Amino acid sequence: MLAGELALAVAALFSGAALYVGAVEHPARRELADNALLVEWQPAYARGAVMQASLAIVGFLLGVIAWWQSGNWIWLYGAVILIANWPYTLLIIMPTNRQLKATDPPKAGPETRALLEKWAMLHAVRTTLGFAATAIFLFASIG
Repeated sequence: MLAGELALAVAALFSGAALYVGAVEHPARRELADNALLVEWQPAYARGAVMQASLAIVGFLLGVIAWWQSGNWIWLYGAVILIANWPYTLLIIMPTNRQLKATDPPKAGPETRALLEKWAMLHAVRTTLGFAATAIFLFASIG
């Protein structure tokens, strides 16, 4: 079923992008001075947010279509797990994002670095949700 295969692919893309941020981009960013760390995070976050938000929506819709076409509730379960990134981001991560986006880079200091470390830990949950949805979609596609 095409919708299910596409849902799986989109969830895997979401997960891979989230993993890249947590395993590659953020650790490299940690090597920078506090102000440079923030200067790099601000545009990277803006670009990444658009990409990951879009992938979560598309993957959710494809999962719902796969559920509707097949009647297999596991597709719906995976879709809900993937879209859970939206409320999680808006309710849990967004306050930290707002603080970081509002910080003027020349004023960045140890507290900014601490906020970015908090952000990285919160972002790891997004990665986990993405991989959970991917695994669920994979299970649904096999069954």
